[in-house]
Amino acid sequence: MKTATPKGFRDLLPDQANAREYVLGKIKESFRLLGFEPLETPSLEFAEVLKGKYGEEEKLIYEFQTKGGDEVALRYDQTVPLARVIAQYPELPKPFKRYQIQSVFRGENTQRGRYREFLQCDADIVGSSSPLADAEILNLVLGIYQNLGLNVTIKVNDRANFEGLDKKYVSAIDKLEKIGESEVLAEMVQKGMAEEDAKVALKKLQETPMSENLKQIVELLEKLGADTNKVKYEPTLARGLDYYTGMIFETVAEGSTGSICSGGRWDKMIGSFSGTDYPAVGFGLGFDRTVEVLESQGLLPNLKSSAKVLVTVFSPALANNSLEVLEALRSKKINSEIWLDPETRLEKQLKYADQKGIPYVVIIGPEEAENGAATLKDLSNKTQQTATLDEAINRIQNAE
Repeated sequence: MKTATPKGFRDLLPDQANAREYVLGKIKESFRLLGFEPLETPSLEFAEVLKGKYGEEEKLIYEFQTKGGDEVALRYDQTVPLARVIAQYPELPKPFKRYQIQSVFRGENTQRGRYREFLQCDADIVGSSSPLADAEILNLVLGIYQNLGLNVTIKVNDRANFEGLDKKYVSAIDKLEKIGESEVLAEMVQKGMAEEDAKVALKKLQETPMSENLKQIVELLEKLGADTNKVKYEPTLARGLDYYTGMIFETVAEGSTGSICSGGRWDKMIGSFSGTDYPAVGFGLGFDRTVEVLESQGLLPNLKSSAKVLVTVFSPALANNSLEVLEALRSKKINSEIWLDPETRLEKQLKYADQKGIPYVVIIGPEEAENGAATLKDLSNKTQQTATLDEAINRIQNAE
C-alpha cells in the first residue's frame, strides 16, 4: 500500500487546519455581515450540468461513468451548481444571496498554490440586475480582506468591451499580464487573425475608457463606504470563463502575484437550465492562495493547538483532582485537555504540551491537593505560579 496522497491532493494536519479554520471564521463573519446565507451542493453533478460552461477550461473537469451508467462529474466550481439550484428550486426568495464554502476539483497541472482539490469560498446575488448588486459584491470582497488584514487591489472590467471579438482571441488577450504583449499578439495570429488586425484590436482595447456601467458601480461602491482607491480599471481583463456577461474582476494582494479572488456578472447561465434567465453576480475566493499570502505576510496567528490548557496527572492517586480541575476549566468555556495516562512522568506531559503549542499547563501535585491550590505554568513566558484554582482560571481568562 502506497502511503501517500494522489498528486494534487493533500492532507491538512492540525497546524494547517487550525490556521484555515481561523481564516474561514473571518470570511464567514464578512458574509453574514452583509446578509448572505449558506448553501451546500453535492460533490457530484450530472456531467451535462457542468459541460459547455467553462470554455477552454472544460478539459480540466473530472468526469466518469458510475456503475449504474450515469455520466457524472466532480464539482468544478460553485457557480454552475448554484445555477442548477436556482432552476431546481424556483420558490427560493429573490434576490437570493448565498455563500458556499466547499471543495472543487480540477485536473490542474499542479504547482505552488494550485491543487486538484481545493476549497473555494463563493458568494453570489441572484435575481437583481441593479448595479448596486455588483457594488455590494465588490464591497464584500474588500470587507473580507480588510477583516483579514490583507491589502488588496480589485481589477475591474466590463465584458461589453469585447463585443464583436471572437472568444478565442479574448482568451489570448486575457493572458496579457502573464505572457506580455508580443506573445499575446503571436497567439492571436496563430489563432487566425492577421498581425496588423491583432495589433489594432489590442490597442483599441487598451485605450477603451471605463463603461458607464462600471462608473455607476464604482460610484455606488463609494456610497457603501468602501475604499474605491483599491479598485483599478483594467480594460484588457477578460476572465477565461464563457459565462460572464457584464462586470468582471480579479483581486490581487499587495506583494503577491496572481488572483486570489475573482468573479463578475453572469446573467445568462441559469436560463440554460430553466428556460428563464435570472440576473446574477458573484465571485469565487481562492481560499488556499489567500491562506498562503496571509502566511507569507505574517498575518496568521499562532494556532498550533485548539487547547489553551493541558491539565496534567501527577499520579494515579491524584487523577480525580485533575479531573475536577478539568471540569472547572471547561465550565468556564476554556478549551482544555487532560493527560490520559496517569502513569506517565510529568516531564513527558510537559513536553507534549510544548510540542502542541498549548500555552498553559496546570499541575496538581500532593502539596497543591492538600492546600486546595494549583500550579499554573505559562509555557510561552516560561513562568509558573501556585495559587487557588479560581485565581489560576482568572489569569488564563485575562490573558485571552
